[in-house]
Amino acid sequence: MQKEPLSKSSRTMEEKVTAEAIWNKEIVPKVMKIVSTRLPQKELITLLFVSPWIHHTLHSHPSLWLVLDFHEMSNAGNRLVSALSLPRYRNVKHINLEFAQDIEDKQLEIVKSKCGNSLLNLEILNLNGCQRISDKGIEVVTSTCPRLKVFSIYWNVRVTDVGITHLVKNCRSVVDLNLSGCKNITDKSLHLVADNFQEMESLNITRCIKLTDSGLQRILLKCSSLQSLNLYALSTLTDEAYKKISLLPHLIFLDLCGAQNLTDDGLSCIAMCKNLVSLNLTWCVRVTDVGVIAIAQGCRSLELLSLFGILGVSDKCLEVLSNFCSDTLTTLDVNGCTNIKNRNRDQLLKLFPNLTCFKVHS
Repeated sequence: MQKEPLSKSSRTMEEKVTAEAIWNKEIVPKVMKIVSTRLPQKELITLLFVSPWIHHTLHSHPSLWLVLDFHEMSNAGNRLVSALSLPRYRNVKHINLEFAQDIEDKQLEIVKSKCGNSLLNLEILNLNGCQRISDKGIEVVTSTCPRLKVFSIYWNVRVTDVGITHLVKNCRSVVDLNLSGCKNITDKSLHLVADNFQEMESLNITRCIKLTDSGLQRILLKCSSLQSLNLYALSTLTDEAYKKISLLPHLIFLDLCGAQNLTDDGLSCIAMCKNLVSLNLTWCVRVTDVGVIAIAQGCRSLELLSLFGILGVSDKCLEVLSNFCSDTLTTLDVNGCTNIKNRNRDQLLKLFPNLTCFKVHS
């Protein structure tokens, strides 16, 4: 029997369906491939439920599922376990749990037992502010991520040298370590870090109040690749340790805020770090023009310098800084430096025409 020709309205409907199918199968995936790489994790997950075509497209790109971001979220522990149980996160490289709520050792133990294989490629782990995690939690989680490169556990007073022992034993490739505010670690931790992470590029030991010259000197002697060193509020260190900062030829960032024992001798040694870009000397009360002049002459790539609160510096050091660093300095804080008479914005701009920021300390 001869097939009846389609009516005009039927043809129009069929063409519409065909066009929609082509749109879904071809155009949507191409668009999503571009757009999805720019979306936050929450929006990306929402898109999975829009249509089967988008769901398939997103799942077919493993590079979209390399990050788990639960920072500041509630019920983060259970969220982490649920996410790592999904196939799409089996190669996750970055987990952010900064200030996430309800993260405890027991969730990390569940992760290890149920989906530990999902962490084999993990490179970045942020546990900042997760104060319920102890040395046991560090032991558990680091035992599942041998490729870890960046580890941050800021503001955790439960972590001790025991936890750092587990870290260096389980993860041999760490190059970025933030132990800021971990007040119960001692020089033993820094000795372990220095002996095992000699390719370290960034170290933050802000407010680790039990550290002494011994621990820092071991770091400076063995970790010559350091580019960033944060020693904020470590008033127990002395010039003997500060002088050895000169052993870091690649140092770019140095924060010495509150270094009460730093003298011009120590600062003159630091001036040998010729690649320094950012130097915070806020409240380094024993420093004078002599030390700052040494920095000006030695560190000619400086972009940020804070001299906040230093009474021993005067206009003399600013003149030398202008001679050597006027082309590079964009941030200069001399607030509270009462012996610098020419320190208002207009006067500073005459010496340093590229300044855009006049306040570091707050």
